Amino acid sequence: MKKIFVELLFVTVFSVISLAQPLPVNYELGTSRLAKVADATPASNSIERILIRDNTIWLGTGNGLSKSTDNGTTWTNYYKSSVFGEEGISALGYYNGTIWAATWHSIDLGGGQIDGQGSGLKYSTDQGLSWTSITQPVDDRGDSSVVYGINKLRALPVTATQQNFTHSIGFTKNAIWIASKAGGLRKSTDNGKTWQRVVLPPDYLDSIKPSDTLHFSMQVTAGKFGPEAYDNYEAFSILTVDDNTIYVGTVAGINKSTDGGISWIKFNHTNQSNPISGNYIWSMSLNEYDNSIWASTWRANSSMEFNCISRSQDGGKTWSNFLTGEQAREINFKYLGTSGSYIGADILAATMNGLFRSSNNGTSWIAAPQIKDDNSNSTINTSTFLSVKTNRRSDNSTDIWIGTDNGLARLNETTGFWTGSWKVFLASTNLAATTDSYAFPNPFSPNRQVVKIKYSTTESASVTIRIMDFGMNLVRTVIQNAQRVAKSQQLEVWDGKDGNGRIVPNGVYFYRIDLGSGNPLFGKIMVLM
Repeated sequence: MKKIFVELLFVTVFSVISLAQPLPVNYELGTSRLAKVADATPASNSIERILIRDNTIWLGTGNGLSKSTDNGTTWTNYYKSSVFGEEGISALGYYNGTIWAATWHSIDLGGGQIDGQGSGLKYSTDQGLSWTSITQPVDDRGDSSVVYGINKLRALPVTATQQNFTHSIGFTKNAIWIASKAGGLRKSTDNGKTWQRVVLPPDYLDSIKPSDTLHFSMQVTAGKFGPEAYDNYEAFSILTVDDNTIYVGTVAGINKSTDGGISWIKFNHTNQSNPISGNYIWSMSLNEYDNSIWASTWRANSSMEFNCISRSQDGGKTWSNFLTGEQAREINFKYLGTSGSYIGADILAATMNGLFRSSNNGTSWIAAPQIKDDNSNSTINTSTFLSVKTNRRSDNSTDIWIGTDNGLARLNETTGFWTGSWKVFLASTNLAATTDSYAFPNPFSPNRQVVKIKYSTTESASVTIRIMDFGMNLVRTVIQNAQRVAKSQQLEVWDGKDGNGRIVPNGVYFYRIDLGSGNPLFGKIMVLM
């Protein structure tokens, strides 16, 4: 089946506003109380994580944590609060009434290099009214060994927070588990006060148990091979099926424990007859209809690996691969029937090249249509889908929540396939005056996004918007003499192409808005592929 898949001085001062801090995917690279008011939208258009519990929608975004308790009508945004500051959210988790959020921010290493830095975790036992903060788990310099069964293993202390930020959070009855990239896999049995490093097999071993005699050092040395390779200590994803069965995804495959995280067996692209497609495991999900395991399996080091979605129906012994070539970020399910007696499940896959859906367990896939709000006609124009979750309403319809790098959407389905009522949530700062305008997201990448230009009209007017390059040469006329009624917020879209339909090169561009006979408005847009 076919997959539908510069600097100039202006009289008017313009401020570039960026509404997204994307979570990096390249692996090279106290208690306070809050008083919040309701916002109309989440604080960011980069929706990295979605978590739904007890009809509360939690979002992990580039601009922090957002929450809605009324199905998206209003939002509580924690960005720039005393607890969360300006941190982004890299992971969300929920267990027994407690919501957990991991925070991070980007750091400039110089020379154009950007990396990620973990800033800790926060948890709330009262639905986000108050929070307890935990610093990013690190080791002391003297933490150079770990006891594992009959072995005392050497261990390289992870003392820095650079590249040490939490990608995934899992829970068993007596422990919290975190996968923190360079920080590895850790667990806490005292609600985050202390953390213990968890021993996984090194790259050259397919399994370990406490009675084995082992001789290796726990350390992250990504990119090496043979006995000195420890990509399996660079952890990205956790799936806890029950208190005993735990799956952990790393840059070297999928690790499974059936005794609560003590013994482990590793599945990778080379050690099975029907293996996963790639060893870089970004995320994992459990299909509760048939208890199958689904994983976002990306190419890691070997040229024989490839991006795909991998599924196991026998606990990891064998795998089937779907959507070859697609780099999936999250996999979720729309269940058919009632909880406890499901009769089927649709598979939903948010990928870097679209949102796909299968009703036949992966045999064929259909991409989502263009997402357009039924009331406002606002659209989400991007191919980068980051997250997807479903929620069964009391009327037995299902909400499909979709996170992208350019906005949030909700589809309410009763019957059908990609049919129902669409709602789009776009974060943007209100204009301070009728003479203000700005563009978002900014910078933007035309090969997977569009940029929206926001302005206002105090009365009905004929509007023309032109895009110009650094030398003020005309690149594209977005709209010309288009009639717009009086409105506090107008949105126009530029797809990053010139008048001949070609994507423009990287660089700084300017827009000019002519509103009737009034003074023109100016702004700046940065294009970055």
